[in-house]
Amino acid sequence: MDFQELFRSLVNQAGAKTVYADPISSEGRTVVPVAKVRCGFGGGSGMGPGGKGEGGGGGGGFTAKPLGYIEVSAQGTRFVPIIDPRDVALAFGVGMCLGWLLGRRASRELKASA
Repeated sequence: MDFQELFRSLVNQAGAKTVYADPISSEGRTVVPVAKVRCGFGGGSGMGPGGKGEGGGGGGGFTAKPLGYIEVSAQGTRFVPIIDPRDVALAFGVGMCLGWLLGRRASRELKASA
């Protein structure tokens, strides 16, 4: 299979079914799982100085992360997010670092103006 056929095959498979899984129904409720899907591809080739030697390569990646689910019932429709504890910890850490840096800067400015 050449690169163009492989690329077409991957693009054809990446559709709504990749992001929204098959609905699951039970007890008057329907749940549709939702994911964030990303993919990327790259490639290149080249020739050495004076046209001597040549090479090429390529690669790609695909990732899917669950985001939550859509719940449909007689009471209505709602999106329920799935919260990843690692994302919360990362946000907390970034907030602490920014607070510390901004606090040091404000402290220096106060000392300089006094």
